[in-house]
Amino acid sequence: MTNLKRNILIFTVILAAIMELIDTSIVNVALNYMSGNLGSTLEDTSWVITSYAIANVIIIPMTSFLTAKLGRRNYYIGSIVLFTFCSFMCGHADNIWTLVFFRFIQGIGGGALLSVSQVVVFEQFPKSKQGIASAVFGVGVFIGPTIGPTLGGYITENISWPWIFYINIPLGIAAAVSCYFLLTEPPTKPVVNKVDWAGIALLAVGIGSLQTVLERGETDDWFSAGYIIWLSVIAFVALTAFIIWELRIVAPVVNLRVLKSKTLSVAAILTFITGLGLFTSIYLTPVVSQRILGFTPSQSGLLLLPGAVLAILGLIISGKLLQKGVSPVIIIFVGFCLFIYFNHRMSGLTLDTSANEIASALIFRALGLALLTVPLTALAVSSLPDKDIPQGASLNNMMRQLGGSFGISIFNTYLARRTASHRVDLITHITADNPEVTSRLAGYMQYFQSKGSGVFDSRTKAFKLIDSIVVKQSTLLSFDDSFFLLGLIFAIALPLLLLVLKQAKRAGGPVIISDH
Repeated sequence: MTNLKRNILIFTVILAAIMELIDTSIVNVALNYMSGNLGSTLEDTSWVITSYAIANVIIIPMTSFLTAKLGRRNYYIGSIVLFTFCSFMCGHADNIWTLVFFRFIQGIGGGALLSVSQVVVFEQFPKSKQGIASAVFGVGVFIGPTIGPTLGGYITENISWPWIFYINIPLGIAAAVSCYFLLTEPPTKPVVNKVDWAGIALLAVGIGSLQTVLERGETDDWFSAGYIIWLSVIAFVALTAFIIWELRIVAPVVNLRVLKSKTLSVAAILTFITGLGLFTSIYLTPVVSQRILGFTPSQSGLLLLPGAVLAILGLIISGKLLQKGVSPVIIIFVGFCLFIYFNHRMSGLTLDTSANEIASALIFRALGLALLTVPLTALAVSSLPDKDIPQGASLNNMMRQLGGSFGISIFNTYLARRTASHRVDLITHITADNPEVTSRLAGYMQYFQSKGSGVFDSRTKAFKLIDSIVVKQSTLLSFDDSFFLLGLIFAIALPLLLLVLKQAKRAGGPVIISDH
C-alpha cells in the first residue's frame, strides 16, 4: 500500500471512530427540541440516549468475535453502512419510539467503529512507531465526546435537530467507499467454528439491564421504581451467569480469561475511571456554564477549544515519550494529577467566575486526559500475547464507555441530593432577624414598587426572587461538590499504579495491536 493510500485509510477509520464517539453525546443538547417536535415527554425522549448507550456497550466486547466470524472487512464496512442508514432513519423518525428503535440499531453499528478502527490504525505503523499510532488514535477518542455537545448545540440552534443525524450520512458513505477499496483482512484470520449464542444472550440481557438502570435510575428515583429493582436483579443474575459460562466454555464470545493479566485488569480499572472523568466532566462543565453562569451554547463550546487544541499536542508527546522508553506509569501519574488539579479549580466556582477562568481550568483537564489515553492503551495490552490483544483492546474500550455511563448516572444523583442539601442549609439563614435578608428584601420590594407593583405583589415577587437566588446558589454549590468528588475518585485510584510498576517498564516500548 502506498503512503497516500495508507494515510487515507488512517484518516478514514479515525473519522469513523470520531463519528461514533460524537454520537454518544451529540443528542444531549437536543432533547428539549426533540420532545417538543415529536410530542413526547422529556423522560421518554431521554431513551434516545439510553438506547444508543445500551447497544454500544453490548456490542463493543463482542467486536473481536464478530470480526473473526464475519471477516474484519465485511464486519467493519457493514457496521458503517448500518450506522449511516440508521442515522438517516433517525432524522426521518416521526415519533419517539421509532427514533429510539433506530438509535438502538445505530448503536449496534457503531460498536465496530471504535475497536476495529483502533486495530487498523496500529497496523499501519511499524513496530518502531506504535507510540505514535496510540497518539493518532487517541486524538479521535478524546475529540469525539468533547465536541459532541458543542456541535449538537450549534446544529440544533441554527438548523434543526434531525441534522445532528444527517451529518453522518456523507461521512458514512465516504468512509464505507474508502474502506471498500483500501481495507484488507489481517494476515491471519481466526477460525470460529461454533457460535456462543448463550454467551451473546447473557451479555445482551445483563449489559442491557445494567445500562438501563444506570441511564434511567435518577429519572425514576432509583429503587422506588419497580422496574429498576427487577432490572437490577436481572443484570446481576445475567452477568454472573455470563462470567461463569464464558470461563467454562472453549470458544467464548468474550474471552474473559485475558483478565488473568494483572496489568490488563489494573489498566481496565484505570480506563474505567478515565472514562468516568472524560464523559462526566464534559457533561458537568457545559451544564454549569449555561444553566448557572449564563453562557450561551456557543460560548460554552469555545471554552473547550484551547484545551482541545493543546490536548492533541499532549497526545503526540505522550506517544513519543512511550517510544523513548518512558514508563507509562509516570505519564499516567502526571495525567491523573493534572485532572485532579482541574477538578480542584472547578470545585471553587462562584457566580462571578469568568469564562477565562473556566477555559484555563479546562486546559488542565484536556492535558490530563490526553496524557492518559495513549499510555493506558499501551499498558492494557502490554502483557498479552498477540492473539489476545484484540479482545483485551475491546474490553478496555468497553470499560471506558461503562465508566462514562456510571459517571453521568452517579453524578446526576449526587447533584440532585447535594442541591437539596445545600438548599436546606441556605434557607435556614433566611430569617426575619437576619439584617442582610431584610435589607435585600426591602430593596427588591422597592424595585418592584418602582415598576408599578403594589405592596403585596412586590413582597411576593421579592420572596420569589430570593428563592430563585437560593436555588441558583445551592445548585452551584452542588456542582462544586461534584467536581471535588470527581477529583477525589482520581486521587483514590492513583495507588493502583503501584501494582503494575514492574510490567510498566516493559510497556514503555512499542506495542503491537493486531487482529490475529
